[in-house]
Amino acid sequence: MPGNFIDTNVLIYLASDDLVKADRAEATLRAGGVISVQVLNELTNVARRKMRMNWPDTHMFLAMLRALLTVRPITVETHETGLALAERYKLSTYDAMIAASALHADCDILWSEDMQHDMALGENLRIVNPFRAPG
Repeated sequence: MPGNFIDTNVLIYLASDDLVKADRAEATLRAGGVISVQVLNELTNVARRKMRMNWPDTHMFLAMLRALLTVRPITVETHETGLALAERYKLSTYDAMIAASALHADCDILWSEDMQHDMALGENLRIVNPFRAPG
C-alpha cells in the first residue's frame, strides 16, 4: 500500500517559529505516514542540541510523533539498501538510510526538504519537498 514517509527535517518544523513551514509540516503530518527509528534519533539530537528542548518536552514531542505515525525499525536489510542508494544516487549516508526505510515501508512519497525535489528513487519512490512553492 503506497504511503508517505516523513524525513526528520520536515518534523523539526512542527516546533519551529516559522509559522508557514510549521503549518505545512502539520498538514503533511495530518495525512499520516511512516518514520523510522533513525528519524526519532535525529529528532532527539536536534531537539536537545539545537532547539535546546528539555528532556520532558523532548519525550513528549517524540511520544506525540510515535502515536501519530508508524515507526519502522532499522534493519541490516535497510542498511544494505541505504548503502546501494548512497552509491547509485550520490546521497549522503543518512539521507540514503532514510530513503531505504521509505522503500522498505512501501512508501511512494518521501517528504523531505533536504533531498532533490521530484527525484525518483527506484521505480516507486519520489522525493517531494512540502515547502516548495507550487509551480
